[in-house]
Amino acid sequence: MVDPAVYATLSLLVTTASAPLYWRGVRVIVDADPVTWSVLVRHLRLVGAGLLLTTGAVALWMVPRLPDQFGGFAVLHAVVGLQAYALLAFALTGIVPIFREKWRADLYHAPGRDVSLDDLHEDVDTWRKRLRVGVLGYAGLWVVAWVLGVVRYLLRYWL
Repeated sequence: MVDPAVYATLSLLVTTASAPLYWRGVRVIVDADPVTWSVLVRHLRLVGAGLLLTTGAVALWMVPRLPDQFGGFAVLHAVVGLQAYALLAFALTGIVPIFREKWRADLYHAPGRDVSLDDLHEDVDTWRKRLRVGVLGYAGLWVVAWVLGVVRYLLRYWL
């Protein structure tokens, strides 16, 4: 049987490896003007890979072990991580309608058109706020959950 410290180390490494993917995905979108379909796809591939790594570690290692570890620090780590995913879901309530309206206006395939997003729909500003709050909230809580996870790892397997 494999020592749990090996799985914990793999989980830590996989989760840590998602950070550069998130960062690069953010840079792709921030640096692009305009955001074309190819830019969006590249961004989603990077962020999706980061989410896959993080979610894989959560689903395969952390969640199955949580009932055996119901204690202060483990619960705090789980609640912060759960809140991060809740804010990610909230961000989807902004990005999905924005994506839909940009697709309808053909702004991904014909980005040279001078159409303001605000002119596409009267709720675009609200959708942008949801997207920003959700993404920034997810990123901030992801960092907090990651730090809590590293501390838990160090306390449990190294100290």
